[in-house]
Amino acid sequence: MIRNLARGQQVFTSNVFLVTGDRTVLVDVGNEFDVVSAVEDHAEGLDAVIATHTHYDHVNNLDSVVEAFDVPVYGYDTDQDGIGHAIADDETVQLGDHDYQALHTPGHKNDHLCFYSEASGVLFAGDLVFADGSFGRTDLEEGDRDLLIDSIQRVLSVVDEDLQEMHTGHGPSVTDAPYQDIELALQAAKF
Repeated sequence: MIRNLARGQQVFTSNVFLVTGDRTVLVDVGNEFDVVSAVEDHAEGLDAVIATHTHYDHVNNLDSVVEAFDVPVYGYDTDQDGIGHAIADDETVQLGDHDYQALHTPGHKNDHLCFYSEASGVLFAGDLVFADGSFGRTDLEEGDRDLLIDSIQRVLSVVDEDLQEMHTGHGPSVTDAPYQDIELALQAAKF
């Protein structure tokens, strides 16, 4: 099961997805809210934390999560604060009951990863793309519009057109034809 623990929070935070099953994982930990209590409301504990990228709104709660659950933290770049274990491009990681392919997708930030499970039809898109064809900012440090466009094209080449769910770093998840939202994001980013 995938649950957004940040839903309804009235602070500047990323979405925080608790993926339960054989391996209980948090995808991002958010910022400025009690994510530890939110996890405890829905799970016995955590097996790992996975960061889509290390912008503060996605990782600021990391210390409290690691302290509470004593879990390893995975991300693309172990030179970033808090990231203890590297996930390489194309590496397979288990979230819940499914294996996901890690896709290195820079453009919004150099260490950005998306995670795709063909078996479950789920994409964790981080801040690469969002609902309704919007896309991650490229005006921040490490932002690069051309790289972002390349990353969106890569995701489109990997994910199935019948993608069932896209969980994004901000805003609502997309469960109605999310592939089309990714295509719209590519068009908008090219504009």
